[in-house]
Amino acid sequence: MTNHEFNSIPVPDGTGIDVYAAFPEGQGPFPAILLCQEAFGVNNHIRQVAERLSKEGYAVIAPDFFHRTSRRIELPYNDFSRVMPHIQALTREGLCADIEAGYNWLLQQTVITKEKLGSIGFCMGGRVSFLANTVLPLSAAVSYYGGGLDQLAGEAPRLHGPHLFFWGGQDKHITPDKIDIIINAVKAAGKEYTNVTISNADHAFNCDERPSFNSFAANEAWAYTLAFLGNRLK
Repeated sequence: MTNHEFNSIPVPDGTGIDVYAAFPEGQGPFPAILLCQEAFGVNNHIRQVAERLSKEGYAVIAPDFFHRTSRRIELPYNDFSRVMPHIQALTREGLCADIEAGYNWLLQQTVITKEKLGSIGFCMGGRVSFLANTVLPLSAAVSYYGGGLDQLAGEAPRLHGPHLFFWGGQDKHITPDKIDIIINAVKAAGKEYTNVTISNADHAFNCDERPSFNSFAANEAWAYTLAFLGNRLK
């Protein structure tokens, strides 16, 4: 396998999914990370996150979760109407099949430390990262401003690895009551977690291609993310 490219892999439901892979140079073994896209595709921002993580010594794949409606589509940040058909076509079963396919593909790579796998996701992917932590034996998982996580509160007892949550205090989409629902569920389930709300940050504060980008919040959250993943995957 060549570093930094898309690979097509089979999914148990008979479909095929493209994953963007960014692996460090060298023979490994490397801890691995499943990177879960925003609602806008495996776009430049997500690929750049993959590259940043690979430079930190992680073998990363970012699956194209929209592959059942359009292969490797990249959607504009300023036109959510084009995003909705792809989001509405997603199912829990399909997402689980996709993340399991990605996980199994990673396990087949000889450079992977097979007992050190994690996930990270942004926006829609924050929710998928949480889902991945419930269906895969992950060692750590991270969710940046995961929309709809309150709807997965009932899944909290199934979490495997410690989970790190980031939220923007100015986020109008994910209100404090919704955050309380998922965090209280994780706490009640006795699972290990870290919960961070950055009061002056908005939704998507980590994405430097969106107006809501907040460099202070992004830099601090990234430093915490690397420490959290490093403690558990390295």
